[in-house]
Amino acid sequence: MIEENKWPVVKEGLPFLIPMAFITLLSLWMGWKILTIFGIFITLFIAFFFRNPKRRIPIFENAILCPADGRVIYIGECEENRFLKQRALKVSIFMSPLDVHLNRSPVTGKVINTSYQKGRFMVASREKSSSLNEQNAILLEAEDRSKILLVQIAGFFARRIVCHARVGSILRKGEIFGMIRFGSRVDIYIPVEIKPIIRIGEHVRAGESIIGYRE
Repeated sequence: MIEENKWPVVKEGLPFLIPMAFITLLSLWMGWKILTIFGIFITLFIAFFFRNPKRRIPIFENAILCPADGRVIYIGECEENRFLKQRALKVSIFMSPLDVHLNRSPVTGKVINTSYQKGRFMVASREKSSSLNEQNAILLEAEDRSKILLVQIAGFFARRIVCHARVGSILRKGEIFGMIRFGSRVDIYIPVEIKPIIRIGEHVRAGESIIGYRE
């Protein structure tokens, strides 16, 4: 395992956290008790929402990792005609508002395509959200030349998809490439030859839980 040593809060949260913490300290100094209590609650909520817990990244080269924290809601084969243009194994992970919202790369690979699509904001646990909701797709070419597709999907509360991956860049296995705010869904499409070791209903962790192994 490779253990990450990162800041406990991601940088995307600092523009929200620092001003709120300042207002809370100012309220405390001024003696405004109700505003101070409210400020402490909001500050802690922001820190919790943008938390970046340490993850132990598996070093197995043939392991495909989960790209998101959350509950597995779908595992099955399908035709992926937008990017892969072939049959693939689709795994869907639903991220609740209480889950860590960071997304991590399932393999080490090169970003060969990205695509943002506007859409609706249906509840992300519904299967229709895969095609109808606002989303961002990242196509990776792994070291063994296989293609893996990641799709960040906005949900009912999630109205902001963040993606740092750019075409031509290399993502390391377990590396953070983006996040989705306030609950959402991530779909991953992998080669059909891979046998999943996770199950529907299981709660998984991004960059740590293993979907399956490449031969």
